Parts: sequence; structure tokens; C-alpha cells
Amino acid sequence: MKDISFQLYSARNFPPLSDVLKTVAAAGYTQVEGYGALYASLDDVAIEALRSDLAANGLTMPSAHFGIDLLEADPVRALQIANVLGIKSIYCPHIAADQRPGDAAGWHAFGERLEAAGKPFREAGIDFGWHNHDFEFAALPDGSVPQDHIFAGGPNLSWEADIAWVVHGGGDPFGYIEKYGNRITAVHVKDIAAAGENTDQDGWADVGHGTVDWAKLFTALSATPARYYVVEHDNPKDFKATAERSIASIKTY
Repeated sequence: MKDISFQLYSARNFPPLSDVLKTVAAAGYTQVEGYGALYASLDDVAIEALRSDLAANGLTMPSAHFGIDLLEADPVRALQIANVLGIKSIYCPHIAADQRPGDAAGWHAFGERLEAAGKPFREAGIDFGWHNHDFEFAALPDGSVPQDHIFAGGPNLSWEADIAWVVHGGGDPFGYIEKYGNRITAVHVKDIAAAGENTDQDGWADVGHGTVDWAKLFTALSATPARYYVVEHDNPKDFKATAERSIASIKTY
């Protein structure tokens, strides 16, 4: 198991960020993962201040999410942010519902689009890939699924595998780990609550307190080149408890 990271998106509703970083570090994390809205509006001074704040708390940010708009429109700025913050892996995290293709050809073309967007980052020595949600595993009219077409169109794309979203989308995580394990350079570690539970948290759970079989998953993932295991909860009611309970569970596996 590599060092455990914490996705700062999980704490977006609990400002200020300086306190979040202190809480995450105190919980035992040495790494965090950034997300687009965190730094997209920051100027150079603020980005440098974030770097200093991370260092003051003994934290690094080796991986981060960048939206496709910034990646395509201003890759120079994205690369500048990555260099200041020490980001080694960039993952494009999402595409809006109204922009999603409806057929296999469209998703293959989207994979080609991601492949092209990642070129300047790969050339700079930064790992580049796709972070999934659940829609990539919904069957298309021909019975195929977008995930396969994205990777066919983007042969050099890495994968930040969000396992809980794979499960949520009806996919078999073990099957996809076997199929695309060589692409997995990061993993989102989160959990799904039992049916009817945690409705005030969109049905998510702290890691180890839900239904996802993380003990077996970590074994399967150990055979992949995954470097980062990133704790996430999309809507926690108490991010401090989520951070503490999740890392405590992971240490038992």
C-alpha cells in the first residue's frame, strides 16, 4: 500500500482550507489530491501560498483533477499550477451530461480528445488520465459501454479508478481491474452505504463502513501500478470524521 491521500473535494463545504489541511495532516495523511475549483481561480501568489501551506502541514499534492476546459483551453496555465504544487499525475475528472456522446463512435472520439489533451502533460513528464464516474458503465444502444471506447480512443490514458462509482454504475470492479489494471495509476477509495442508509450523505459511507469489499479490492489492486490511494466521500456530514474513520479502516486491510 502506498501512502494514503485525501481528496480535498471531500472537504469543500468545510472551509477554510488552511484548517482542512491541518485536520487532514493530524488524521495521518501525508498527501492530498486537488480538484479544479480549488485552484482554477487562484492567481500566482495564491498558488504559491497553497504550496507553502501544504508544506507547513507536511503534505504534498502528487495528484490532481483538472477540468477538460482548462486542459484544452490553457494547458500552459495547468502545467504551471502543476509545477508549482509538485503535481505528478493529472486526471480529467468529468464531462457534463449534456456533452456526453450517445454512441460508441462518440465515446471513442472522446477518448481521442482526451489523448490529445494529455499530450503536453505527458511530454512534460506528468502522468495523464481519466477519472471515471458511473455513466461510463451504462450500456449504449449496441450493448457496449463508454469506458471501453474511451480507452480504445486514448491508448496512452492512465486510469484513476473510482471503484465505488464502478460499482454504482453496475460494473464489476474486479473484472475492470483485470482488464485495465496496467492503466491504473491512482485509485479513489470510498464506500457505498447500505440501501436506505446515509441518505443525507447521498448514500455514500466512510471507507470500511459501507458495502464495498475493500479488503479484497486492495489485494487485486496490489498487482497494478497504482501509486496513489485517495480517500474520498462526495458529501460527508463531518469531513473530519470521514478522514479519521477512513484511514483507520484502510490500515486494517
